[in-house]
Amino acid sequence: MVEQGSTKKAILDKALDLFSVQGYEATSIAQIANAVGIRKASMYSHFKSKQEILDAIHGKMIVSCQAIPGEPLYMEDDSVMYLMARAAKRAGTPAIRTSSIRDVVAIKKETELPVIGLVKINYPGYDSYITPTMKEVDDLVAAGSDVVALDCTLRKRGDGTTINEFIAQIKEKYPDIILMADISNYEEGINAWKCGVDIVGTTMSGYTDYTSKKDEPDYELMRRLAADIDIPVIGEGKIHYPEQAVKALQTGVWSIVVGGAITRPMEIAQRFMKAIDEGVE
Repeated sequence: MVEQGSTKKAILDKALDLFSVQGYEATSIAQIANAVGIRKASMYSHFKSKQEILDAIHGKMIVSCQAIPGEPLYMEDDSVMYLMARAAKRAGTPAIRTSSIRDVVAIKKETELPVIGLVKINYPGYDSYITPTMKEVDDLVAAGSDVVALDCTLRKRGDGTTINEFIAQIKEKYPDIILMADISNYEEGINAWKCGVDIVGTTMSGYTDYTSKKDEPDYELMRRLAADIDIPVIGEGKIHYPEQAVKALQTGVWSIVVGGAITRPMEIAQRFMKAIDEGVE
């Protein structure tokens, strides 16, 4: 009998093989299951339950490993983000947040940690760009994302639906998937919670036209949401220093996400250069 750990690795290996041959858009869950030699329905038994994932990240720091087109670490034909994830795992992170299908698959294979998956893409008529349509949700689920993150701000959606309707559509199609709502203010957090998401993240604070552009974490938003809703709140956004990470956790949030301060070398170097230019020792 094949052990569960071996089967899980086989699933990820076969998924990568199929993606490289026919592309992830043309690869179905049934094809991956067939390649591994298991039933489609049993695919999901090889990944962690919702409560296991939430327990694992409680009080901890999730590391975001992302590179998008135009950034120094972005490569068109390959990716190095799995190496960043390897380093993050060795440092002790319980989970990884990443964008793009190929990185979800590669990071899960490399680390076997829970992955918060998202896709950043700009569509005409959409103000949101984090997992904006069902196509991205389908791809992320097929790739094995343990959590699917999506923009749950109240901004315009190009297909005419509201974010409430989109969340309902996802929950109907994938009732067992863990949904993380990336929001920018208190109203959006409360709305996403009422819509039945599993996690609310402060990811978009400072990145919408109607929120403060201060270059620091939105501690007050973290504090208010953590106090007022009964699902995990993840503090994310502009956490640049360890002291800020500690302060964010002290607001009462379930966990935090740190990305650029760890996994974007150019951003890190620029922060040092700016401090030197300003005469800060």
